[in-house]
Amino acid sequence: MKLFAWGLSDVGRKRDHNEDSFLINRELSLFAVADGMGGHAGGDRASHLAVEILEREVGGADLGGGTVPLGGNADVPPARELRAAARVAGRTIFDLAEGNPQLAGMGTTLTAMLFSGGRAYLAHVGDSRAYLYRDDRIEQLTEDHSWIEEQVKAGFMTPAEAEESSLKHIITRSVGFEREVDVDLIAMPVLMGDCFLLCSDGLSNHVRAEEMQQAMREGYYSDVPQLLVDLANEKGGDDNITVLLVYVANESAPR
Repeated sequence: MKLFAWGLSDVGRKRDHNEDSFLINRELSLFAVADGMGGHAGGDRASHLAVEILEREVGGADLGGGTVPLGGNADVPPARELRAAARVAGRTIFDLAEGNPQLAGMGTTLTAMLFSGGRAYLAHVGDSRAYLYRDDRIEQLTEDHSWIEEQVKAGFMTPAEAEESSLKHIITRSVGFEREVDVDLIAMPVLMGDCFLLCSDGLSNHVRAEEMQQAMREGYYSDVPQLLVDLANEKGGDDNITVLLVYVANESAPR
């Protein structure tokens, strides 16, 4: 299995600074998107810390090596280490904010993927998203930790109403807002030809999954981040926009 990845982050049209961060580490087979919050001082610092700590912790971990069994749940070394790294990031960011009034309330989303033993492991907190493009179909893998999503699940709001809501920015879970964070974990087999898309809500709030699908169907994967950033900006660009693509190829694929 060979992984190719392309990422792009853009400030958008309405913000004066970028609080998003992303990570591409092919040696670790580790990829992530983080969308910070907490004002000019805290947001970008929180997102940068999250991806830096994730990279450090996973890089220093024993992932077990070999082939990970496909049965059972996600309680295997790669998943445990990915979740542990996200929790270390949460504690670090929380403690830093507690000790500095200028950073009070800072936190970040974190959507991270680790590939190991023929599987993809996904750790998720917040409302950044991960999608899978396979066999010309796109599927959202993550569930938003947001007030809007809770209203939809409870039946108080329809998906159409959620799309038009001005309250999409209210999230119910983030890395660093509390010292201990609950991390969603997903483990799934990987097939050759799979393409994973990670993004901040600056993309998903403006660009529908069907439009992401069309961009991946019609363009070179290497061009898709720029195509989607441009599309989000054309539709308003009222937030920072980050897009990261990971393509799974076989070992014989050319570099």
